[in-house]
Amino acid sequence: MRKVIAGVLLGLGSFLLVAALTVVLWGGDAVKKTPLDTDSVTNLSGTADKLNPGTGEVESLQVKATSVTKADAELSSDDVVVFVNTTCLVIDEGDTPQCVDDSDERLVSASSDVFATDRQTAEAVNDPQYVPPSAEEKSGLVNKWPFDAEKKDYMYWDSMLGEAVDATYDGTETIEGLETYKYHVLVEEEAAEVVEDVDGVYSQDKYIWVDPTTGSIVNQTQHEVRELEDGSPLLDMQLAFTDEQVEGNVADAKDSGQSLDLLTKTLPLVGFIGGAIALLAGLFLFLRGRRDTTAA
Repeated sequence: MRKVIAGVLLGLGSFLLVAALTVVLWGGDAVKKTPLDTDSVTNLSGTADKLNPGTGEVESLQVKATSVTKADAELSSDDVVVFVNTTCLVIDEGDTPQCVDDSDERLVSASSDVFATDRQTAEAVNDPQYVPPSAEEKSGLVNKWPFDAEKKDYMYWDSMLGEAVDATYDGTETIEGLETYKYHVLVEEEAAEVVEDVDGVYSQDKYIWVDPTTGSIVNQTQHEVRELEDGSPLLDMQLAFTDEQVEGNVADAKDSGQSLDLLTKTLPLVGFIGGAIALLAGLFLFLRGRRDTTAA
């Protein structure tokens, strides 16, 4: 019976150690991937000084923006995730829905986009296997940071310029108990198509707070300015995630971080400790059984 128990303990210990080692060496890469069931709604609110084409006057407005991002699991793969994104900016008059159609004067802008990113690095992917020929080619980070984000600068996609710009690391900040990395995106008076078929000057001053564990964006503020080539104001807008949006993002980041820690840290630790104990106990029983047999 002692030999049987010793054999079981030795087998269990070996299994636990191998399993723990496997998780440490390869498990992290397997679980640190953007989920294929992503379906998120991001809400922002703020103010905008906007040119009224009808009157030629600049109006001060309360606005809100809604961005809906959904992963297309059928077009995605084990390494790449395809997203469909729709964004809508409307004048906020109390009961205004998330978006309205072109006939509604409360609509400021609306757009849709299809893009793909690497599920680990979050870098844009332009392979025609994933995105249609009509999709705009992108570079850099698009809608999140990589898992285990670092305290360094990244390239971040700017749709107005049609190119990636610097997202400069700007320190750490704790938001509702969650440590985040803060990044600064600054674009100063660059030539751009400020309205469809209208060239002008574009500036952007954006701060992005990122959960370093998951790479998810927790908070964001932005000050965007668009002017015509002659310097006439077209749009001066300040937007930020709503308080409710930030609270939800923090809660989601904490839950996801705990799940990742459980899979990549806690379970391997339990495997190493439990495996070592089982191996030592099995070896002890095995050697003691041999000694008793020899003594007999």
